[in-house]
Amino acid sequence: MKNKHYFKEAWSRALTKTITYRVFILILDFTVIYLLTGKINIALGFMVVSNIYTTIGYYIHERAWDHVRWGKFKNNGTGILKKLFA
Repeated sequence: MKNKHYFKEAWSRALTKTITYRVFILILDFTVIYLLTGKINIALGFMVVSNIYTTIGYYIHERAWDHVRWGKFKNNGTGILKKLFA
């Protein structure tokens, strides 16, 4: 039986989730590194460098998981959600 992709997430949704998550992580990264070092330059440098490659990684991870049916539910039109089996 061919796997049917019931729920396709728009790239704009995945990108928006990526950006909002990264903003949250930027704040956390800066705060933790600043608290550990007490140096703004080090905190800013780490924040910028680490978030470039981790943002790309997160987006790829999100797109890959969009193709996994496990844990998704389908609305059958009656308001009752039906679990999709992987």
